[in-house]
Amino acid sequence: MTSEPHPAAEPAPAAVTRGYTATKDQLMTRLRRIEGQVRGIEKMVEQDRYCIDVLTQISAIQAALDKVGLGLLDGHARHCIHEGAEQGRADEMASEMMAAVGRLLKRG
Repeated sequence: MTSEPHPAAEPAPAAVTRGYTATKDQLMTRLRRIEGQVRGIEKMVEQDRYCIDVLTQISAIQAALDKVGLGLLDGHARHCIHEGAEQGRADEMASEMMAAVGRLLKRG
């Protein structure tokens, strides 16, 4: 089942400011660190490391991704919803954010 991408999922023009724009460098650093952790798990599996050690690293990555997600939600709430309210779209923006929260919380 395919669907059209949500307009917010499309690449943003360079002039658009997002909720994470001010902390983009920190966000990119954190994402690169997570990427390195994932590569580390790959090596652990290649080396037949103990299952619990691999699971511990997976848990650390999930926690790091949760922190990134919460930071993005915070930026969205402070910037995007505020901007949406100025345009009369606060309810729409809040609904969109709550749907994103639901997707973040849905696991397993």
